[in-house]
Amino acid sequence: MAERLKQCRAEKGFTQREVAIYCDITEKAYQNYELMTREPKVEVLLRIAEVFQVSLDYLVGRTDEKEVNK
Repeated sequence: MAERLKQCRAEKGFTQREVAIYCDITEKAYQNYELMTREPKVEVLLRIAEVFQVSLDYLVGRTDEKEVNK
């Protein structure tokens, strides 16, 4: 998951701070997710997936399909 977080953030051109602000978490908390020293709660994962415009399954590595099923 950490690599997907880094990859998605880079593709969108966001800083860790920007993602953290959108998700209403601290920058340090988001950094910990990218370092895999902590795992985000489901509600935070959903916000992260939303900001990156990817499915939750993609974010956590269950699929390689980025698009959200509609």
